[in-house]
Amino acid sequence: MIDPADIRQLESLLRRHRIDLRHSLGQNFLTDPGLRDAIAESARITPEDEVLEVGAGVGTLTVALAPRCRRLVAVELDGRLLPALRDVLAGHQNVEVVRSDILRFNTRSAFPDGKEIVAGNIPYNLTGALIRKFLDEPPRPRRLSLVVQKEVAERWTASSGASLATVAVQVFAQAQVILTIPAAAFTPLPRVDSALVQLDVREKPAVDVDDFGAFFRFVEAVFQGRRKQLGGTLGRISGTGSTEAGARVRKLGIDPERRPQTLTLPEWQAIYAEFRSPGG
Repeated sequence: MIDPADIRQLESLLRRHRIDLRHSLGQNFLTDPGLRDAIAESARITPEDEVLEVGAGVGTLTVALAPRCRRLVAVELDGRLLPALRDVLAGHQNVEVVRSDILRFNTRSAFPDGKEIVAGNIPYNLTGALIRKFLDEPPRPRRLSLVVQKEVAERWTASSGASLATVAVQVFAQAQVILTIPAAAFTPLPRVDSALVQLDVREKPAVDVDDFGAFFRFVEAVFQGRRKQLGGTLGRISGTGSTEAGARVRKLGIDPERRPQTLTLPEWQAIYAEFRSPGG
């Protein structure tokens, strides 16, 4: 079995298959076997689990995931990489290699019961869209263990609703940063450091709302005034004016002079319910 998580073997593999990596596709591969194994181990995969790997590349992480699970679906968009990926995975009978755009990949068909574990070193430019794909609608994965841009990981795991991304992730999952990964651990060298973030999907969402689409549109609208006080922003959104909106926010036990990024999930739920009610 080839171990591509080694800079010399990776370079040899790419030369043999005449592959030039493309920054436009977010192709930055890990070159540290120890770090690769730590990422796979942190996903807490059992021998009975089914795993979906996002962006398998040439199998750098795949070879560490495969022995840990019952079934692994390795999705890769770039057809040039597939011969190398199959080369690396020779002998792993539990791996299904699929050429697909992960955003169009039919996850429900591949995992009809949900509860799969999603893992991968995901392209930075797809991060937001991927989170929406996996979390917006059930059935949802049981866990996501993803290498993402460090700044993104920090937003996802912020202690309060620091951004729309924070709220969108934490409504559906408990998020924590497992480890920071320096840019030097990849080839080609990315411009920023990365982090491994683990999202344990909640059995039920952390907010009880009538319409998640409407809820997140409301949160997004409030964040457009992230530097402004809640009373003023909600007064503009609701058309009631800042004085009335501020009074209604105060009745919820929330200071209308606070900024959106300080709100907790229960506070977001309360404000949404108040300003989505008749006359709100």
